[in-house]
Amino acid sequence: MDLNADLGEGFGTWRLGDDAALLDLVTSANVACGFHAGDASTMRRVCEGAAERGVAVGAQVGYRDLAGFGRRHIAYDYAELRDEVTYQLGALDAFCRLFRTRVRYLKPHGALYHAAATDEAQAAALVAAVDGYDDQLPLLCPPGSVLAQLAAGAGLRVVAEGFADRGYLPNGSLVPRTAPDALVTDPEEMAARAVRMATERTVVAIDGTVVPCPVESICLHGDTPGAVRCAELVRAALVDAGITLAPFA
Repeated sequence: MDLNADLGEGFGTWRLGDDAALLDLVTSANVACGFHAGDASTMRRVCEGAAERGVAVGAQVGYRDLAGFGRRHIAYDYAELRDEVTYQLGALDAFCRLFRTRVRYLKPHGALYHAAATDEAQAAALVAAVDGYDDQLPLLCPPGSVLAQLAAGAGLRVVAEGFADRGYLPNGSLVPRTAPDALVTDPEEMAARAVRMATERTVVAIDGTVVPCPVESICLHGDTPGAVRCAELVRAALVDAGITLAPFA
């Protein structure tokens, strides 16, 4: 099982989360590429740290929305979104090359993640960007989503992702962040959910429904309060359950 986290989400002098500590715990790092968060120096620092630890680097691409942290929907033109995703991929890949590594996968962030799960035009723009840049790059996305279907149809590798720190609806989608129960805040509960995803391929929705969750990667958010402690418990619980942790890419 892969354990990933959203990293590099500071900007300028403003820091969000403990990137260095989380790089010691995860197997893949979703690195912000400067549009929803992050900047050149942050990208360089995280890529260097990931390369030193053997952590796979993924491009966490988002809307051009620093003020809203990429969590506000934008109705992009197909070609513009395709090109802005390509731009972000190239920027992060440049910093990876400085440390003899490369971008290993793509994951959309925030509102783009949710839009591409259901919106065919935005999902198609992401697929076109990856296919044009490097058709060997996997896409990390929700299982069964529109993005997953279009990517598979284009011959790209799809890696299904689950969230240890987010609430699920009975239909298998995430609870919107604006709603109650959107976040799981108890580290012990996060750990138990991660083990369940890894061993039983299921997750318990907010109404108690057991939902199929066939994933290859489990995400923890770097901006969650106590993120490092949560990651420590999740990693330890997975290892104790006999789960081998390794990058999917």
